Amino acid sequence: MTEPRKPSQRVLDPTERVSEGVFGLIMVLTFTGSLSVADAGRDDVRSMLIGALGCNIAWGIIDGLLYIMGSLAARGRDLAVLRALRGAADPQQTQQAIALVVPELAARLNPSELAAIQKRAQELHEPPARASWQREDWIGAIGVFLIVFATTFPVALPFLFMTNAGSALRVSNLIAIVMLFFLGCIYGRAIGRRPWTIGVSMVALGVALVGMTIALGG
Repeated sequence: MTEPRKPSQRVLDPTERVSEGVFGLIMVLTFTGSLSVADAGRDDVRSMLIGALGCNIAWGIIDGLLYIMGSLAARGRDLAVLRALRGAADPQQTQQAIALVVPELAARLNPSELAAIQKRAQELHEPPARASWQREDWIGAIGVFLIVFATTFPVALPFLFMTNAGSALRVSNLIAIVMLFFLGCIYGRAIGRRPWTIGVSMVALGVALVGMTIALGG
């Protein structure tokens, strides 16, 4: 329940990487999508790029901190469940403790199985008094920041190398669509669905979220 990750395991799972990548894309697209290409000059493009980069840096830091907080909360919950298992006086209390994390499994365990789980929990070393951060949490937080930060550049590159703002915006949007589709395919594989179907759905969701964010003044 509180076993450390093996060195071969990735700190961020595919769904976490996808969600952070989509989040970073949505942030930068709210800036590129609000650019008026009809009268945009180099100064306007420069301000847009600085704003997009600054926004993703800020949100990358915030998301990284939230990831660390979430990791600590998850460890605290695991410790609470482990203490409940170790202190259970009967199979019913053991079942209630297991139901906190896997209710479907708890409902199917018979008394002998519950007793075996309780015995195994009591054989474990005494858990720490409180949850604490581990190295993997900080690595994960850095990974979250880098993903959010890195998604700025592919979408922003056309504005750096193309002088026509309209053409740059079209190329930028195409890159964003490809990235959203690719992230959707990764997510589709992770949840056992058809990758291309989830990829198309991710593009539609991304476009809708960007439109809503711009409309609300985001």
